[in-house]
Amino acid sequence: MGSTFHIENFGCRAARADGEAVGERLRASGLAEAQPSAADVMIINTCSVTAEADRAARAFIRRAHRLNPDARILVTGCYAQRAPAELARIDGVSAVVGNSHKALAPEIAIRLAADPGSLGKPAGPIDLLPVQALLGTPVWVDDRFAHSFLEEAQLVPGTQTRPNLKIQEGCGNRCTFCIIPETRGHSRSLPPESVLAQVRNFRAAGGKELVLSGINLGRWGRDLSPVQGARPTLAGLLRRIFEETGLPRLRLSSIEPMDWDADLLSVTREFAGSRLARHAHLPLQSGSDTVLRRMHRRYRPWHYAEKVAALVEAFGPEVTIGADVMVGFPGETDREFEETCQLIRNLPFGYLHIFPFSPRPGTRGWAMHAESPVPQKVVTERQSRLVTLACDKTRSHRVRFVGSSLDAVTLHTPERLQLAHRTIALTENFLPVEIAGSLMANRFTQIRVTGIASDLKLTACVQV
Repeated sequence: MGSTFHIENFGCRAARADGEAVGERLRASGLAEAQPSAADVMIINTCSVTAEADRAARAFIRRAHRLNPDARILVTGCYAQRAPAELARIDGVSAVVGNSHKALAPEIAIRLAADPGSLGKPAGPIDLLPVQALLGTPVWVDDRFAHSFLEEAQLVPGTQTRPNLKIQEGCGNRCTFCIIPETRGHSRSLPPESVLAQVRNFRAAGGKELVLSGINLGRWGRDLSPVQGARPTLAGLLRRIFEETGLPRLRLSSIEPMDWDADLLSVTREFAGSRLARHAHLPLQSGSDTVLRRMHRRYRPWHYAEKVAALVEAFGPEVTIGADVMVGFPGETDREFEETCQLIRNLPFGYLHIFPFSPRPGTRGWAMHAESPVPQKVVTERQSRLVTLACDKTRSHRVRFVGSSLDAVTLHTPERLQLAHRTIALTENFLPVEIAGSLMANRFTQIRVTGIASDLKLTACVQV
């Protein structure tokens, strides 16, 4: 019997794209996917954007080791890059691979599965010698990020019917609360020909919908060399995808408000609702001008509102717009919080991701939190208010579509719903639906929305 692996992903779409790419490389090398209890090697792909993300990763590693003490555990991702020593000292961890060396993670995992002792020896054209050893655990972490892209792994529709293609890595925005520039490095772009090859091959494998993702997706191309005197842009890349591939549907993940420029809006206007999904996610963080300035965000509340209006015009009124909102940034006053609530009330959001500020060592926000923290009780109360407001916005947005006909792509449906002859799907404009009837995953279908459930998921039937 061959070796087996399990991947556990934490964090954002870009992190999941990394995990999907690692998994594809392992499958292509002959390893079979297995549950944690049966895996020979486990890859824990961590997030470190909050203290809670760190805690969740540590807890999973410890549970995995108790469940399967013989498995070799490889920890990678942002937490591995930020604090390798913390992870190296956890029982059961066999290797720590930071984002700086994530492209080497598949080969390291293969060697762990076959012969853990081989990690201290060179291997072929790529030297897999660890950068250092911490507490006897081999560690691959540095600040050059020379091996951070996993572009060799070809995306195919599989476990994820809508896989993420990460085309951009790193960020240089330096927001005061964010550790990402340290854990992922400066902005780097996947070359356009590599992106187009991935899209063509995904389509040839039967893929229907592909999600373009990145740590700072809107900055794609800014580090690439000019072509015929013009710098590559995300708008230009989208146009090439639509003109040079047969991909039926493309979806964009999170893009910063200031990166929705005139060219990107023009491409959106041309392809929205046909081959470009009517869905936009714009990180907000706060609706207060003074808080945004303390965060070192590069827009003001009125700029944000103008971008939302431009997106509604470009995508059309059926667009679903989402945002991230942070609660309890250092020094946040009652008035500043109310400014955030008012901006949210005024804008046509379809969903919101609400989360509390988490001080990250090494950021300016860490010192700001020490000087003027918002009391935990106040943070909890504010978060509860925003969650309620977010639910109201989501319900108001989704109920508009009851009785409407929408395009959707079917997803992998849990067994309990399959037995009830129900199918999970996602509409083109990013609404989760439960369709009456049994349909195969990865299929486009037109549905008619029949109602909205208590969990705000839409119910639907296939349009005849």
